[in-house]
Amino acid sequence: MSKPITARDYMSATLITFTPDMDILAAINQLIEKRIAGAPVVDRQGNLVGIISEKDCLRISLHASYHGESAGTVAEYMHGEVKTVDAEANIADVASMFLRDDYRRYPVMCDNRLVGQISRRDVLRALEALW
Repeated sequence: MSKPITARDYMSATLITFTPDMDILAAINQLIEKRIAGAPVVDRQGNLVGIISEKDCLRISLHASYHGESAGTVAEYMHGEVKTVDAEANIADVASMFLRDDYRRYPVMCDNRLVGQISRRDVLRALEALW
């Protein structure tokens, strides 16, 4: 019998992360430059403390540019409650999570440490391999 496909097998281990004290406009600039739709937020010890999404950034950008308001830090806009996936989670279970939730990506954890990120597209690639 073959080994089950897990989140670890298809996650991206190379991540762009932000810190809570980072300027939000600098974070938005990185999202644009790197062509990514969101990123985990980690503290100085590398603990996952939140996530910032493209949608959050759109709201901030509108207020900062159109309304002339100052922006602030990542901590002011990030979501502190983050749904995560265990690195050893079965890919079918991860697919089910994406079907239930509106998220485009989940941080992947191993022993309470951030080890990667898995997206809808990553799961599609994994399922395609099973066809």
